[in-house]
Amino acid sequence: MEILHQLGELFLQATPTVVILLIFYVVMRFLFFQPLLKVMAERDARTVGARKAAESAQNAANDKVKQYQEALRGARAKVYAEQEAARKKLLDERAAKLKDARAKAATEVGQAKERVSKEFSAAASEVGDAVPQLSAEIASRLLNTPLRPPSEVR
Repeated sequence: MEILHQLGELFLQATPTVVILLIFYVVMRFLFFQPLLKVMAERDARTVGARKAAESAQNAANDKVKQYQEALRGARAKVYAEQEAARKKLLDERAAKLKDARAKAATEVGQAKERVSKEFSAAASEVGDAVPQLSAEIASRLLNTPLRPPSEVR
């Protein structure tokens, strides 16, 4: 029983310490831990919000990059199409000039052939007219006889 009595006295002496510890716990909880937990929760919320904002900003930036690349591809395609159209136009113009040049050349060749044909006909008739005189002249030179007029040779 004495042990119980000593335990009772021990508890009575420890009661102020327990009360002080409880008061200290309550005070620390309301004055230190709750604001600290509140600040930590707010920091976590801000961190998560900042991460989400960063992710959304990165996604927006990726979308902008894709739009830029698509616009760049479209602009390149447009430039290539314009270059191809200009090249085709130039080739068509070149083909038209070549066709005109060929037509002119064909016309000039035709005219030259006609001229040569007329000249050949004129030369042939000239030679045909001069054959009797030439043959008489050749014969007279070969035979050393005097030349007679062409009308008498026939």
